[in-house]
Amino acid sequence: MNLIQNLVWLIIAYLIGSTPTAYLIAKRVRGIDIREHGSGNVGATNVFRVVGKKWGFTVLAIDIFKGWIVTAILTPISGAFPELSLNLCQLLFGVAAIAGHSWTPWLGLKGGKGIATSAGALLGILPFATLAAFLIWGVCFLIWRYVSLASIVAAASFPILLLIFYSSMSSFPLIFAISLALAALLIYNHTANIKRLKRGEEPRVHFGKSKNSAS
Repeated sequence: MNLIQNLVWLIIAYLIGSTPTAYLIAKRVRGIDIREHGSGNVGATNVFRVVGKKWGFTVLAIDIFKGWIVTAILTPISGAFPELSLNLCQLLFGVAAIAGHSWTPWLGLKGGKGIATSAGALLGILPFATLAAFLIWGVCFLIWRYVSLASIVAAASFPILLLIFYSSMSSFPLIFAISLALAALLIYNHTANIKRLKRGEEPRVHFGKSKNSAS
């Protein structure tokens, strides 16, 4: 398979990831541009707060699924990058999908923070480390009720979890390096949240009548 074919497959992965789920659902359900409401983020947490819990969870599920389908289904059937290990190839496809979510061409290269799509993509590649990161996210969220802080901690923990679960796999040094870059990207995408956390202005998420959140 030549370079152009490999690039075409990566573009397909990028376009799958670029589907602006939060924007489309908010537009369909409420007739609003989600970027003009709440935190302005094109993600599940903002939809949860602005549109409703049911639709927030719908966005979350779809964003996880679009990451998972790229790494678990698209990569193996593509036959792309045959010189690379399957795990490394999946990681490249996953990064393309996450980039599509974070910089979607349909919204002027502005998208969500990529946590849900990253979780789905990594679940299709490195399930044990990803499930452990899910657990860490859940514990942090239950303690602090900040989606952003839980996401930052989970992202930062992922490279460490790779060392615990997958250090013996082929191509691990390169996979580990990519995981560090991905964690840095996800944390960088939360820059505004980090500033609000420092100022004590980051809203918490509650699952009762209160819907205060920002992601």
